Amino acid sequence: MGYRGSKSVGVSNANTVKEQRVDGSWGLNKNIHIFNNKSLRCTLMGFERNYQVKNPSKQLNKSFYSTIISLPAVTRGEGSLLGGGVNETKEILNPYFITGFTDAEGCFCTSIYKDEKYKTGWRVRSFFVIALNKRDRLLLLQIQKFFGGIGIIYPDKRNDLWNFEVNKFQDITTIIIPHFKKYKLITQKAADFILFEKIVKLMSTRAHLTINGLKQIINIKASMNLGLNDIVKSEFSEIKPVERVIIQTTNIPDPNWVSGFVSGEGNFDPGIKIQESCKIGFQVYLRFRVTQHVRDTKLMELLIKYFGAGRIENSRQAVNFVVSNFSDLNQIIIPFFKKYPILGIKQLDYLDWCKIANLMTLRSHLKKEGLAEIRLIKAGMNTGRIEK
Repeated sequence: MGYRGSKSVGVSNANTVKEQRVDGSWGLNKNIHIFNNKSLRCTLMGFERNYQVKNPSKQLNKSFYSTIISLPAVTRGEGSLLGGGVNETKEILNPYFITGFTDAEGCFCTSIYKDEKYKTGWRVRSFFVIALNKRDRLLLLQIQKFFGGIGIIYPDKRNDLWNFEVNKFQDITTIIIPHFKKYKLITQKAADFILFEKIVKLMSTRAHLTINGLKQIINIKASMNLGLNDIVKSEFSEIKPVERVIIQTTNIPDPNWVSGFVSGEGNFDPGIKIQESCKIGFQVYLRFRVTQHVRDTKLMELLIKYFGAGRIENSRQAVNFVVSNFSDLNQIIIPFFKKYPILGIKQLDYLDWCKIANLMTLRSHLKKEGLAEIRLIKAGMNTGRIEK
Protein backbone atom coordinates (compact mmCIF):
# COMPACT_ATOMS: atom_id res chain seq x y z
CA MET A 1 0.00 0.00 0.00
CA GLY A 2 2.97 2.31 0.46
CA TYR A 3 1.67 5.75 1.38
CA ARG A 4 -1.63 5.25 -0.39
CA GLY A 5 -4.29 6.41 1.91
CA SER A 6 -5.83 6.36 5.32
CA LYS A 7 -8.07 3.60 6.55
CA SER A 8 -11.27 5.06 5.14
CA VAL A 9 -12.16 5.83 1.55
CA GLY A 10 -15.01 7.00 -0.66
CA VAL A 11 -16.36 4.85 -3.48
CA SER A 12 -17.91 5.62 -6.79
CA ASN A 13 -21.56 5.07 -6.00
CA ALA A 14 -21.78 7.66 -3.19
CA ASN A 15 -21.71 5.02 -0.52
CA THR A 16 -18.73 4.55 1.75
CA VAL A 17 -16.32 1.75 2.47
CA LYS A 18 -13.66 1.50 5.11
CA GLU A 19 -10.30 0.03 4.19
CA GLN A 20 -9.26 -3.22 5.79
CA ARG A 21 -7.21 -2.71 8.92
CA VAL A 22 -3.84 -4.26 9.36
CA ASP A 23 -5.34 -6.70 11.85
CA GLY A 24 -7.86 -7.93 9.29
CA SER A 25 -10.97 -6.22 10.67
CA TRP A 26 -13.18 -3.93 8.62
CA GLY A 27 -15.15 -0.76 9.12
CA LEU A 28 -17.64 0.79 6.73
CA ASN A 29 -19.52 -1.40 4.29
CA LYS A 30 -19.93 -0.71 0.58
CA ASN A 31 -23.71 -0.98 0.76
CA ILE A 32 -24.58 1.65 3.34
CA HIS A 33 -27.67 3.67 2.43
CA ILE A 34 -27.71 7.25 3.69
CA PHE A 35 -30.90 8.62 5.22
CA ASN A 36 -30.79 11.99 3.46
CA ASN A 37 -33.63 13.68 5.33
CA LYS A 38 -33.15 12.26 8.80
CA SER A 39 -30.62 14.62 10.24
CA LEU A 40 -30.01 14.29 13.94
CA ARG A 41 -29.63 17.95 14.93
CA CYS A 42 -29.23 17.88 18.37
CA THR A 43 5.42 11.85 13.70
CA LEU A 44 8.56 12.08 13.87
CA MET A 45 11.38 12.36 16.38
CA GLY A 46 12.15 15.92 17.50
CA PHE A 47 13.72 17.92 20.28
CA GLU A 48 12.41 17.18 23.74
CA ARG A 49 11.81 20.88 24.33
CA ASN A 50 9.04 20.71 21.70
CA TYR A 51 6.90 18.43 23.88
CA GLN A 52 4.15 20.02 25.90
CA VAL A 53 4.40 17.10 28.28
CA LYS A 54 7.97 15.80 28.22
CA ASN A 55 7.31 12.94 30.59
CA PRO A 56 3.65 12.20 31.33
CA SER A 57 4.50 10.30 34.51
CA LYS A 58 5.86 13.53 36.02
CA GLN A 59 2.72 15.50 35.17
CA LEU A 60 0.07 13.25 36.63
CA ASN A 61 0.14 14.50 40.21
CA LYS A 62 -1.37 17.82 39.14
CA SER A 63 -5.07 18.68 39.41
CA PHE A 64 -7.40 16.61 37.26
CA TYR A 65 -8.00 17.98 33.76
CA SER A 66 -10.87 16.31 31.97
CA THR A 67 -11.03 15.42 28.30
CA ILE A 68 -14.42 17.10 28.28
CA ILE A 69 -15.44 20.73 28.80
CA SER A 70 -18.75 21.73 30.34
CA LEU A 71 -21.22 23.34 27.93
CA PRO A 72 -25.01 23.52 27.74
CA ALA A 73 -26.63 20.30 26.64
CA VAL A 74 -27.90 19.88 23.10
CA THR A 75 -31.52 18.77 22.98
CA ARG A 76 -32.42 15.95 20.64
CA GLY A 77 -35.41 16.46 18.42
CA GLU A 78 -38.14 13.93 17.80
CA GLY A 79 -37.29 11.23 15.35
CA SER A 80 -33.78 10.67 16.61
CA LEU A 81 -32.12 7.64 15.11
CA LEU A 82 -30.48 6.80 18.42
CA GLY A 83 -33.63 5.30 19.86
CA GLY A 84 -35.06 5.59 23.35
CA GLY A 85 -33.21 5.47 26.62
CA VAL A 86 -30.24 7.55 25.51
CA ASN A 87 -28.94 9.80 28.27
CA GLU A 88 -28.08 13.34 27.21
CA THR A 89 -24.71 14.72 28.27
CA LYS A 90 -23.81 18.26 29.27
CA GLU A 91 -20.19 18.04 28.21
CA ILE A 92 -18.42 18.63 24.94
CA LEU A 93 -15.24 16.86 23.88
CA ASN A 94 -11.83 18.49 23.88
CA PRO A 95 -10.87 19.62 20.31
CA TYR A 96 -7.57 17.72 20.46
CA PHE A 97 -9.49 14.59 21.46
CA ILE A 98 -11.60 15.03 18.31
CA THR A 99 -8.50 15.30 16.14
CA GLY A 100 -6.80 12.33 17.78
CA PHE A 101 -9.91 10.22 17.39
CA THR A 102 -10.21 11.28 13.75
CA ASP A 103 -6.57 10.33 13.17
CA ALA A 104 -7.67 6.89 14.33
CA GLU A 105 -11.20 6.46 12.96
CA GLY A 106 -12.16 9.35 10.68
CA CYS A 107 -12.25 9.64 6.89
CA PHE A 108 -12.13 12.56 4.48
CA CYS A 109 -13.88 11.15 1.44
CA THR A 110 -14.60 12.18 -2.11
CA SER A 111 -16.70 9.94 -4.33
CA ILE A 112 -17.00 10.30 -8.10
CA TYR A 113 -19.81 8.46 -9.86
CA LYS A 114 -21.96 8.61 -12.97
CA ASP A 115 -25.04 10.80 -12.86
CA GLU A 116 -26.90 11.84 -16.02
CA LYS A 117 -28.37 14.88 -14.26
CA TYR A 118 -25.00 16.63 -14.59
CA LYS A 119 -23.65 18.02 -17.87
CA THR A 120 -20.35 16.19 -17.38
CA GLY A 121 -22.23 12.95 -16.73
CA TRP A 122 -20.49 12.66 -13.37
CA ARG A 123 -21.25 13.75 -9.83
CA VAL A 124 -18.61 14.66 -7.23
CA ARG A 125 -19.45 14.33 -3.56
CA SER A 126 -17.15 15.21 -0.64
CA PHE A 127 -17.95 14.32 2.95
CA PHE A 128 -16.46 13.61 6.37
CA VAL A 129 -17.40 10.40 8.18
CA ILE A 130 -16.62 8.44 11.33
CA ALA A 131 -17.95 4.86 11.58
CA LEU A 132 -18.02 2.96 14.87
CA ASN A 133 -19.42 -0.20 16.38
CA LYS A 134 -23.10 0.18 17.26
CA ARG A 135 -22.14 0.15 20.93
CA ASP A 136 -20.37 3.48 20.40
CA ARG A 137 -23.34 5.40 19.03
CA LEU A 138 -23.32 7.67 22.09
CA LEU A 139 -19.74 8.67 21.34
CA LEU A 140 -20.88 9.64 17.84
CA LEU A 141 -23.55 11.80 19.46
CA GLN A 142 -20.84 13.53 21.51
CA ILE A 143 -18.79 14.11 18.38
CA GLN A 144 -21.79 15.55 16.59
CA LYS A 145 -22.47 17.79 19.57
CA PHE A 146 -18.88 19.04 19.48
CA PHE A 147 -19.42 20.17 15.88
CA GLY A 148 -22.60 22.03 16.81
CA GLY A 149 -25.16 19.41 15.82
CA ILE A 150 -24.29 19.28 12.12
CA GLY A 151 -24.36 16.10 10.07
CA ILE A 152 -26.38 12.92 10.33
CA ILE A 153 -26.05 9.81 12.46
CA TYR A 154 -27.38 6.65 10.88
CA PRO A 155 -27.09 2.88 11.38
CA ASP A 156 -25.56 0.24 9.13
CA LYS A 157 -27.49 -2.71 10.54
CA ARG A 158 -25.71 -5.24 8.35
CA ASN A 159 -22.36 -4.54 10.02
CA ASP A 160 -23.57 -3.34 13.43
CA LEU A 161 -22.07 0.07 12.71
CA TRP A 162 -23.26 3.59 13.36
CA ASN A 163 -21.95 6.44 11.25
CA PHE A 164 -21.58 10.16 11.82
CA GLU A 165 -21.44 11.89 8.46
CA VAL A 166 -21.14 15.54 7.46
CA ASN A 167 -22.03 16.02 3.79
CA LYS A 168 -23.48 19.55 3.55
CA PHE A 169 -20.96 21.62 1.62
CA GLN A 170 -21.34 24.65 3.87
CA ASP A 171 -20.71 22.56 6.98
CA ILE A 172 -17.61 21.05 5.38
CA THR A 173 -16.18 24.46 4.47
CA THR A 174 -17.13 26.43 7.58
CA ILE A 175 -16.81 23.83 10.36
CA ILE A 176 -14.97 20.63 9.45
CA ILE A 177 -12.06 22.03 7.45
CA PRO A 178 -11.42 24.98 9.84
CA HIS A 179 -11.30 22.60 12.81
CA PHE A 180 -8.65 20.37 11.28
CA LYS A 181 -6.61 23.33 10.07
CA LYS A 182 -6.47 24.64 13.64
CA TYR A 183 -6.12 21.28 15.43
CA LYS A 184 -3.95 19.44 12.96
CA LEU A 185 -3.93 15.72 12.21
CA ILE A 186 -0.52 14.15 12.75
CA THR A 187 -0.79 10.69 11.17
CA GLN A 188 -0.47 10.10 7.43
CA LYS A 189 -4.21 10.74 7.29
CA ALA A 190 -3.27 14.42 7.29
CA ALA A 191 -2.16 13.93 3.68
CA ASP A 192 -5.70 12.83 2.78
CA PHE A 193 -7.06 15.93 4.51
CA ILE A 194 -4.77 18.19 2.47
CA LEU A 195 -5.98 16.62 -0.78
CA PHE A 196 -9.58 16.67 0.45
CA GLU A 197 -9.31 20.42 1.07
CA LYS A 198 -7.98 20.96 -2.47
CA ILE A 199 -10.99 19.16 -3.92
CA VAL A 200 -13.40 21.16 -1.75
CA LYS A 201 -11.77 24.41 -2.91
CA LEU A 202 -12.27 23.37 -6.55
CA MET A 203 -15.88 22.50 -5.81
CA SER A 204 -16.42 25.90 -4.21
CA THR A 205 -15.61 27.47 -7.61
CA ARG A 206 -17.96 24.97 -9.31
CA ALA A 207 -15.01 23.46 -11.14
CA HIS A 208 -16.47 19.98 -10.63
CA LEU A 209 -19.27 20.93 -13.05
CA THR A 210 -16.82 21.22 -15.95
CA ILE A 211 -14.82 18.48 -17.67
CA ASN A 212 -11.50 20.22 -17.00
CA GLY A 213 -12.34 20.72 -13.34
CA LEU A 214 -13.56 17.14 -13.05
CA LYS A 215 -10.26 15.88 -14.44
CA GLN A 216 -8.36 17.96 -11.87
CA ILE A 217 -10.42 16.42 -9.09
CA ILE A 218 -9.87 12.92 -10.48
CA ASN A 219 -6.10 13.49 -10.44
CA ILE A 220 -6.30 14.55 -6.79
CA LYS A 221 -8.64 11.71 -5.84
CA ALA A 222 -6.19 9.24 -7.43
CA SER A 223 -3.74 10.04 -4.61
CA MET A 224 -6.29 9.92 -1.77
CA ASN A 225 -7.18 6.98 0.44
CA LEU A 226 -7.27 3.90 -1.82
CA GLY A 227 -7.34 5.89 -5.05
CA LEU A 228 -9.88 5.60 -7.87
CA ASN A 229 -12.38 2.85 -8.53
CA ASP A 230 -12.29 0.79 -11.71
CA ILE A 231 -15.22 2.61 -13.34
CA VAL A 232 -13.52 6.00 -13.17
CA LYS A 233 -10.23 4.48 -14.32
CA SER A 234 -11.88 2.93 -17.35
CA GLU A 235 -13.63 6.16 -18.39
CA PHE A 236 -10.66 8.51 -17.97
CA SER A 237 -7.48 7.32 -19.68
CA GLU A 238 -5.12 10.24 -18.97
CA ILE A 239 -5.07 10.22 -15.18
CA LYS A 240 -2.08 11.90 -13.58
CA PRO A 241 -2.13 11.45 -9.78
CA VAL A 242 -0.95 14.53 -7.92
CA GLU A 243 1.92 14.32 -5.47
CA ARG A 244 0.96 13.07 -2.02
CA VAL A 245 2.93 14.61 0.82
CA ILE A 246 4.52 12.50 3.54
CA ILE A 247 3.57 13.90 6.95
CA GLN A 248 6.61 14.75 9.05
CA THR A 249 5.25 15.17 12.59
CA THR A 250 7.85 16.02 15.22
CA ASN A 251 5.73 16.29 18.36
CA ILE A 252 2.44 15.24 19.89
CA PRO A 253 0.48 18.48 20.27
CA ASP A 254 -1.62 17.73 23.34
CA PRO A 255 -2.29 14.84 25.78
CA ASN A 256 -5.95 14.89 24.74
CA TRP A 257 -4.84 13.95 21.22
CA VAL A 258 -3.35 10.80 22.77
CA SER A 259 -6.55 9.92 24.62
CA GLY A 260 -8.56 10.44 21.44
CA PHE A 261 -6.20 8.39 19.30
CA VAL A 262 -6.03 5.56 21.83
CA SER A 263 -9.84 5.62 22.21
CA GLY A 264 -9.85 4.66 18.55
CA GLU A 265 -6.73 2.57 18.03
CA GLY A 266 -5.60 1.40 21.47
CA ASN A 267 -5.88 -2.06 22.98
CA PHE A 268 -5.85 -2.99 26.66
CA ASP A 269 -5.01 -6.69 26.75
CA PRO A 270 -4.91 -9.06 29.73
CA GLY A 271 -3.27 -12.43 29.27
CA ILE A 272 -2.98 -15.72 31.14
CA LYS A 273 -0.43 -18.32 30.11
CA ILE A 274 0.85 -21.59 31.49
CA GLN A 275 3.98 -21.04 33.55
CA GLU A 276 5.35 -24.01 35.46
CA SER A 277 7.68 -21.83 37.49
CA CYS A 278 4.68 -20.06 39.05
CA LYS A 279 3.23 -21.66 42.17
CA ILE A 280 -0.29 -21.93 40.74
CA GLY A 281 0.98 -22.92 37.28
CA PHE A 282 -0.16 -19.78 35.43
CA GLN A 283 1.24 -16.33 34.80
CA VAL A 284 -0.96 -13.24 34.44
CA TYR A 285 0.29 -10.32 32.38
CA LEU A 286 -1.04 -7.04 31.01
CA ARG A 287 -0.25 -5.21 27.80
CA PHE A 288 -1.14 -1.81 26.33
CA ARG A 289 -0.89 -1.60 22.54
CA VAL A 290 -1.44 0.89 19.75
CA THR A 291 -1.39 -0.57 16.24
CA GLN A 292 -0.87 1.30 12.97
CA HIS A 293 0.16 0.72 9.38
CA VAL A 294 3.93 0.68 8.91
CA ARG A 295 3.73 4.07 7.22
CA ASP A 296 3.23 5.55 10.71
CA THR A 297 6.20 3.81 12.34
CA LYS A 298 7.75 7.16 13.27
CA LEU A 299 4.60 8.13 15.12
CA MET A 300 4.84 4.93 17.18
CA GLU A 301 8.45 5.84 17.98
CA LEU A 302 7.21 9.25 19.04
CA LEU A 303 4.82 7.63 21.51
CA ILE A 304 7.75 5.82 23.12
CA LYS A 305 9.49 9.15 23.60
CA TYR A 306 6.29 10.80 24.80
CA PHE A 307 5.54 8.21 27.49
CA GLY A 308 9.14 7.36 28.27
CA ALA A 309 8.16 3.70 28.07
CA GLY A 310 7.38 0.90 25.65
CA ARG A 311 8.85 -0.70 22.54
CA ILE A 312 8.12 -1.25 18.85
CA GLU A 313 6.91 -4.61 17.52
CA ASN A 314 6.44 -5.26 13.80
CA SER A 315 4.11 -7.75 12.12
CA ARG A 316 3.57 -7.80 8.34
CA GLN A 317 2.28 -4.35 7.40
CA ALA A 318 1.54 -3.39 10.99
CA VAL A 319 3.63 -1.66 13.60
CA ASN A 320 2.78 -1.81 17.31
CA PHE A 321 3.65 0.49 20.17
CA VAL A 322 3.65 -1.87 23.16
CA VAL A 323 3.99 -1.31 26.90
CA SER A 324 4.06 -4.52 28.94
CA ASN A 325 6.34 -3.72 31.88
CA PHE A 326 3.98 -3.76 34.87
CA SER A 327 5.75 -0.91 36.61
CA ASP A 328 5.38 1.30 33.50
CA LEU A 329 1.73 0.33 33.15
CA ASN A 330 1.00 1.05 36.80
CA GLN A 331 3.01 4.24 37.15
CA ILE A 332 2.65 5.85 33.71
CA ILE A 333 -0.12 4.42 31.53
CA ILE A 334 -2.89 4.05 34.11
CA PRO A 335 -2.35 7.50 35.72
CA PHE A 336 -2.20 9.12 32.27
CA PHE A 337 -5.58 7.77 31.17
CA LYS A 338 -7.06 8.51 34.56
CA LYS A 339 -6.25 12.16 33.88
CA TYR A 340 -7.04 12.10 30.14
CA PRO A 341 -9.82 9.50 29.92
CA ILE A 342 -10.49 6.87 27.29
CA LEU A 343 -14.01 7.38 25.92
CA GLY A 344 -16.55 5.15 24.23
CA ILE A 345 -17.03 1.43 24.72
CA LYS A 346 -13.26 1.01 25.00
CA GLN A 347 -13.41 2.83 28.32
CA LEU A 348 -15.15 -0.25 29.79
CA ASP A 349 -12.29 -2.48 28.63
CA TYR A 350 -9.78 -0.04 30.10
CA LEU A 351 -11.57 -0.01 33.47
CA ASP A 352 -11.70 -3.82 33.58
CA TRP A 353 -8.01 -3.89 32.63
CA CYS A 354 -7.34 -1.56 35.57
CA LYS A 355 -9.24 -3.94 37.88
CA ILE A 356 -6.85 -6.71 36.89
CA ALA A 357 -3.89 -4.39 37.43
CA ASN A 358 -5.17 -3.64 40.92
CA LEU A 359 -5.54 -7.35 41.69
CA MET A 360 -1.97 -7.87 40.50
CA THR A 361 -0.77 -5.02 42.70
CA LEU A 362 -2.39 -6.83 45.65
CA ARG A 363 -0.71 -10.05 44.42
CA SER A 364 -4.09 -11.72 44.17
CA HIS A 365 -3.08 -13.19 40.81
CA LEU A 366 -0.74 -15.53 42.70
CA LYS A 367 -3.70 -17.25 44.37
CA LYS A 368 -6.30 -19.55 42.85
CA GLU A 369 -9.18 -17.34 43.96
CA GLY A 370 -7.58 -14.23 42.46
CA LEU A 371 -6.74 -16.05 39.23
CA ALA A 372 -10.36 -17.18 38.92
CA GLU A 373 -11.55 -13.60 39.39
CA ILE A 374 -9.13 -12.38 36.72
CA ARG A 375 -10.32 -15.07 34.30
CA LEU A 376 -13.88 -13.89 34.81
CA ILE A 377 -12.98 -10.24 34.16
CA LYS A 378 -10.93 -11.17 31.11
CA ALA A 379 -13.75 -13.24 29.61
CA GLY A 380 -16.02 -10.18 29.54
CA MET A 381 -13.54 -7.80 27.94
CA ASN A 382 -12.97 -6.72 24.33
CA THR A 383 -14.68 -9.20 21.95
CA GLY A 384 -16.17 -11.03 24.95
CA ARG A 385 -18.13 -8.00 26.12
CA ILE A 386 -21.89 -8.40 25.83
CA GLU A 387 -23.97 -5.32 25.20
CA LYS A 388 -26.59 -4.75 27.86
